[in-house]
Amino acid sequence: MTASGLIVVDKPGGMTSHDVVARVRRAVGTRKVGHAGTLDPMATGVLVVGVEKATRLLGHLALHDKRYLATVRLGVSTVSDDADGEVVTTSPPELVRAVSDEQVLAAAARLVGLLEQRPSSVSAVKVAGRRAYERVRSGEDVQLEPRSVLVSRLDVVSIERSASHLDVDVDVECSTGTYVRALARDMGADLGVGGHLTRLRRARVGPFEEAEAVSLDDLAARGEDVVMPLSAVAARCFPTWALDDAQARAVSFGQRIAWQGPRGEGVVAALVAPSGDLCALGTDDDGMTRYSAVFA
Repeated sequence: MTASGLIVVDKPGGMTSHDVVARVRRAVGTRKVGHAGTLDPMATGVLVVGVEKATRLLGHLALHDKRYLATVRLGVSTVSDDADGEVVTTSPPELVRAVSDEQVLAAAARLVGLLEQRPSSVSAVKVAGRRAYERVRSGEDVQLEPRSVLVSRLDVVSIERSASHLDVDVDVECSTGTYVRALARDMGADLGVGGHLTRLRRARVGPFEEAEAVSLDDLAARGEDVVMPLSAVAARCFPTWALDDAQARAVSFGQRIAWQGPRGEGVVAALVAPSGDLCALGTDDDGMTRYSAVFA
């Protein structure tokens, strides 16, 4: 039987997240595979994939903060706000050359904090039941409603100048739901020259870093060896409550027991059996356990 757990995949460019899931299914020999946090085809980097019982864990993981390494090209805007889209505007070279490094740094600073960000029109956001990108491809003019996102850090790493554009490498930490290509678009609009994303790499999702991510080739060679067990995932992502044998038995049958786990408003704890196996995720419900998911 295939082991349950997580695989931190280093997604290559040119593949959809669904393509990655298909490759993982073949590598570990099960169809019960899912992912947390879609990456665009052009993007590379950390994609968290759940196998077997861990697919039920994905929705409970605290993956709210993410880190991206990206390149913003100033001087050109596209319909999708990235390099995969059709060019919409190209600014005169002399206008682009007039943008100083100090202006770029100031524009980046204005994109830090709590923002009302309008997602890219070519995105997976649904509009009246259809994806926005489907509507754009069928010729509709789609303007999505802004949404609140948090950009906690946006550092300019380097600025490279050419005859017609500026390439700005940035290091971004932000909340889930933030579109980095929309940041590129908004930086270009702020500077009056247009902008889009030419490179995007996700370096971290929650506690999962690119240094531990495995390539698809490595995954194909090693198979289940790269699966992080549920118990290890739980210890990393949640406060834990070590159950005794009687409690673990009760939890495995979904029976409510007196809460003796971590206290705090809305705290979700991992309930762990004496064997070290993850039994359930639970919260304190007026002194009794309330289960988010039972894995035993």
